[in-house]
Amino acid sequence: MTVFAFVFKRFFRKKSNSIFLILLPIGLIFLPMGEWPLMPLGFHFYSILLLFMASRLGGIILEDRSNKTLLRLSVAPITHLQYLWQNLLAYSVILTAVNLIFVILGVMVHGDSIPSPALLFIIYTVFSMTALGFSLAWYSLFRNKEAAFSILGGIIILMAMLGGVMWPVEMMPDYLQRAVMLLPTYWVAEATILVSYGAPMKELVIPLVLMILFGIAFLLLGSRRRLL
Repeated sequence: MTVFAFVFKRFFRKKSNSIFLILLPIGLIFLPMGEWPLMPLGFHFYSILLLFMASRLGGIILEDRSNKTLLRLSVAPITHLQYLWQNLLAYSVILTAVNLIFVILGVMVHGDSIPSPALLFIIYTVFSMTALGFSLAWYSLFRNKEAAFSILGGIIILMAMLGGVMWPVEMMPDYLQRAVMLLPTYWVAEATILVSYGAPMKELVIPLVLMILFGIAFLLLGSRRRLL
C-alpha cells in the first residue's frame, strides 16, 4: 500500500489542496434555504464541488504521466493496476471523509432542514465514485494538466447547467430533457431532489444504479495504460 499512503502525503503537502477540500465545502453549508429544491442550496450544489474536487485529485495521475513517473513505474515491481487502484482508493477515502464532514456540519447548522442526511451521504458517496471515474477518463485524453483542468472547469459548469443542478430540467425543451439523461449530473440532481421531497429509498435505486454504471464506464475508459 505504498502508493496509497504516498497519495495522502503528496496531496496534502500543498496547502492549497487542503483549503480546497475544507473551506469550499464549509462555504456551501452556509448557503440559504431554497424554494427549489426544498433544502439548503449548498446541499444541491455540492455535486458540482464534488466534480471539481475529484478533478483535483485525479490530476495527480495526469501529473505522473507528464513528468514520466508512470514510465519509471513500468520497470518497478508494481503493476499499472496496483498503481491505479491504490490511487483511486486513496481518492475515495478522501472524498468520503469530506462528504461525511459536510453532512455532519450541515446538520449542525441547518438541523431539521436537512432531509434524510443518511441518504444524502449515500448519494454523495456514490457520485464521488462517478466523479472520480469521469476525471480519470477526461485526463486520459490529455498530456498537459493545466490545459485539461482549465477546459474541464467549463465542462463541469455546462454539465451542471444542463443536468438540472442549477435549475429544473423542466424549463428546457423536450428534446434537451431527454438528452441530458445521458449526463451523470442529471441523476445526482434527480436523487437530491427526490430526497428533498421525502422520497423513500426505493425511488433512489435507479439514480444510484445509473451513477454507478456511469462510474464503471468512465473507469474502464480512463484506466487504459498510457505512459506518455
